[in-house]
Amino acid sequence: MVFKRRTRRGIFRAIGEFFYPRGGWRRATSYVLHRLRRLPDTPHRICLGIACGAFVSFLPLYGLHFTTAALLAWLLRGNILAALLGTFYGNPITFPIMAVTALELGNWIMGAPGGMSFSAVMASIGRASSELSHNLMAVFTIETVHWGRLEAFLWRVFLPFMIGGTIIGIPSAVAIYFAHLPLVHAYQRSRQNRLRQRFEAARNRQRAHENGGDP
Repeated sequence: MVFKRRTRRGIFRAIGEFFYPRGGWRRATSYVLHRLRRLPDTPHRICLGIACGAFVSFLPLYGLHFTTAALLAWLLRGNILAALLGTFYGNPITFPIMAVTALELGNWIMGAPGGMSFSAVMASIGRASSELSHNLMAVFTIETVHWGRLEAFLWRVFLPFMIGGTIIGIPSAVAIYFAHLPLVHAYQRSRQNRLRQRFEAARNRQRAHENGGDP
């Protein structure tokens, strides 16, 4: 399997490696690019999958990026594994830039006040998640249901974030598609040539062995 590990990571190690992968971001980036180049599919489908993953990274769907990217790639007939790898365009380094830029653009389009920091965005997501969990539990208890934080999150964060992220994400995904397309084409041609050369060398060795064994 592509993503299977030999040993399972603990929760704290997983969180730590999310913010700083083992071996550093340079090694992590090289690994992702290596996996992308070796996917057994056409360059178009691979790059379309990458673009789907990158596009989803601009949306306020934290925790659902993998699922959304895979679904979008399936709908557009892109490579699903490439879409999962493409979500790495969204990472702890780029998320603050993506979120603030998308939110500011969305607020500007909606005519709403901006100026919300990334930490404020994450805090709003946390409050909304907490209230949603409380409301779900309240269905089975006598607790009172509250919607204030969810409503504030929807109008103040989610909706403008979604609008701005979609507007920024579409051209970014198109640019990423065309940036990766010649690279994947070149790598696959190079790999095919190497495989052909190895096959020819093996065949020549076999012929030489057979000719050397003739009486």
